[in-house]
Amino acid sequence: MLDFPRWKQLWYWALTLLCVAAAVPSIVSWAGGNWPSSLPNPKINLGLDLAGGSHLLLEANADQVVSQRLEGKEEEVRAALKKAGNVHYGDISTKGGVLSFMVASNAEVDAAREVLVPLTTGAGLSGKRDWDIQVVDTTRFVLTPTKEGIADAIDKAMETATEVVRKRIDAMGTREPTIIRQGADRIVVQVPGLSDPAALKALLGQTAKLEFKLVDQNGMAGGVAAPGDEIVPFANGQGAIAVKRLGGIKGDRLTNATQSFSQHNEAVVSITFDNQGGEQFARLTSQNVGKPFAIILDGKVLSAPNINEPIMGGSAQISGSFTVESANQLAIALRSGALPVDLKVVEERTVGPDLGADSIHKGMIAMVVGTALVVIFMAVTYGRFGIYANTAVILNVLMILGIMAVFNTTLTLPGIAGFVLTIGAAVDANVLINERIREERRRGRKVVQSVELGYKEASRTIFDANITHIIAAVLMFEFGSGPIKGFAVVLMIGIATSVFTAVFLTRMWVAGWLRRARPSDLHI
Repeated sequence: MLDFPRWKQLWYWALTLLCVAAAVPSIVSWAGGNWPSSLPNPKINLGLDLAGGSHLLLEANADQVVSQRLEGKEEEVRAALKKAGNVHYGDISTKGGVLSFMVASNAEVDAAREVLVPLTTGAGLSGKRDWDIQVVDTTRFVLTPTKEGIADAIDKAMETATEVVRKRIDAMGTREPTIIRQGADRIVVQVPGLSDPAALKALLGQTAKLEFKLVDQNGMAGGVAAPGDEIVPFANGQGAIAVKRLGGIKGDRLTNATQSFSQHNEAVVSITFDNQGGEQFARLTSQNVGKPFAIILDGKVLSAPNINEPIMGGSAQISGSFTVESANQLAIALRSGALPVDLKVVEERTVGPDLGADSIHKGMIAMVVGTALVVIFMAVTYGRFGIYANTAVILNVLMILGIMAVFNTTLTLPGIAGFVLTIGAAVDANVLINERIREERRRGRKVVQSVELGYKEASRTIFDANITHIIAAVLMFEFGSGPIKGFAVVLMIGIATSVFTAVFLTRMWVAGWLRRARPSDLHI
């Protein structure tokens, strides 16, 4: 017990003081002070319930995923059959949510099947294919999307949408948003410190699906599109034009988009394609000089300029009566990537900062009162050993704050509840140790032996109990929503720091005292 190496003492003190130092900038900030910019500034972010902010619940249009898959598969089938060259087929139909076409003769059925089978893949971990291929009436192929394939496509679309939403919010300069999926087709967005959700809704509600398609000047008669064309309205509401439904270039080939100004000092969005996109854009403009092509954003035509000359270099400008703010928002949306599916706001809440300040005030009162009562109880009940326990509790709270600041985590109101619970857990460990020391003294053991056995035997119970707490906290963090995760984070950190302070630090202090004082009895 008395043999406590100097290197271990230095290691314990260094770890403790580093964590405490990391907590200081946050404490200074909460107290209204200014932390010097020249010094490191690890800081704890306050969650939506403490700092105020905006809460949005977004819902995806699952039917849109199905229609997009159908259109994409049609283009894929056309390209594959054309490349094969040994299959003669008729028009491809997408009526009824299935893809169908006829081949010229029975002799081409096997060849067509060989082309189509590689175009289907496994649907996640279901063990089934994403498309079902059938031959009807001897020469007609029918490709039907399977339920497993649709579910897998929606899941992937929601994963992509969640990441795109995260990138867009990060581009706004907002720190520590909470962005999590809820159910199969919903996303919860919480942005602390943002009191006006209008700009956020405008940014997240924009799909930012950019397309460049050739205009068919003769493709619309009496408001009806010619075969292979589709009618797209202008964004300003003044009429519509017919464009080629397939082909063209999509915005997923963009590498950058920024707000800039045209030669006429109008706000525009300058875009840059990757190598493949730049080659496609150059080829499209080279082969169609003198023809108009439409710049389509989210199903509406921004403009339809003529191609006066080939556009090389992989860059272009998008104009469309933008303001500087709207052009910047579009640039952010394009840089972040297009949403694979439209998202609509189905729930909206704004939490004011006054409510958060009141929550902090009451939470701090609860923590201070609880801590004070615990400190008094421990000091009165266990004397010197109670003072060691109280010091460990205070260091425990500071270490939790420091670790949270280092990892840039967010403190929520349930997190404050986690603090209070951690204080009780930390003191509970010292109660077990002190009571075990008392028991050993009553059995007639010597001072040093009683202390050593007290720490050794009680530590087993402490570790077993805290392992179960860690398991519960991990499960809450893994499967819980934002507030539950906030509680779980503080609980996990608090369990680790409480064991460190209550067991290792107090043991170091008690060993030092015993080595110096050599007491003949313990008043505990």
